Amino acid sequence: MNHPSPPTIAPSAVQRWGRVASQASPWLHEEVARRMEERLQWIVLQPQAWLDWAPARGGLEAHQRLLSRYPKAVSHVHEPFEVDRAQARPRHSAAWWQPARWMGPASHLGLPKPGGVQMVWSNMALHLSDQPRALMDAWHESLEVGGFLMFSCLGPDTLKELRALYAEAGWPEPGPAFTDMHDWGDMLVEAGFAEPVMDMERIVLSYESPERLLQELRELGRNLHPERFAACRGRGWLADLKHRLQTHPALAGSEPGRMNLTFEIIYGHAFKPAPRIRLAAESAVSLEQMKTVLRQGKKNLPPV
Repeated sequence: MNHPSPPTIAPSAVQRWGRVASQASPWLHEEVARRMEERLQWIVLQPQAWLDWAPARGGLEAHQRLLSRYPKAVSHVHEPFEVDRAQARPRHSAAWWQPARWMGPASHLGLPKPGGVQMVWSNMALHLSDQPRALMDAWHESLEVGGFLMFSCLGPDTLKELRALYAEAGWPEPGPAFTDMHDWGDMLVEAGFAEPVMDMERIVLSYESPERLLQELRELGRNLHPERFAACRGRGWLADLKHRLQTHPALAGSEPGRMNLTFEIIYGHAFKPAPRIRLAAESAVSLEQMKTVLRQGKKNLPPV
């Protein structure tokens, strides 16, 4: 089923961004992943297999920490963009004579079979998707009944200082409008997840120069807004932007000469429940649905 794209994300811009090879995971993404990993201590279920969605951009260091956290679990890595899959192949194709080929749990590049994992991990990917509901459907399909999803993304207060600067200058938006965490929670329920828990925090980063600030933004992504400036900007515009970054009161830091940017970070987790069978005068139940219901029934039986 096709779902409409978010109105402030252009699919063509997402495709172009997907053709840019990721050199290294951004610092902010790794930090968010570290904070999200701390939440795993409250999850009782220890996955036997898990899926990392787009770790090349979401955090390769975080992926290694998850491998250490679940040393006996089979891991799956899915990279949505071909350029990232090409970079990942050497890491997942150890030669027959290398110990990694024979020691430890398996590591697979590609999606697991439906219902093949107990955890889906997605760090800082959802807000850049032009098909977020389809993305949630893919997460849901990968999970076993009773498995759980852990994800993070940017929220609507992200870059509020830069948005104020652009609005005052009369420029188009510097980026898409990010979705509120309550809307994400509603969408998770629509996608078939249960018990979604959402929370957020704000991280304020301080920069010593406009050049460092702009470099950080380029590492985090691109402007995917459909009404972004369509042509190349000139040197005069860049000089004007740097001057405004240094002088606009919204970006003023606590120390003279420094510039602050706010990033709203949304965290969410949810479980995949047993499917509900809709009953009518005459109901058709698939074999897979029946197997799932029977498995859940056995788990809920009292001990003899």
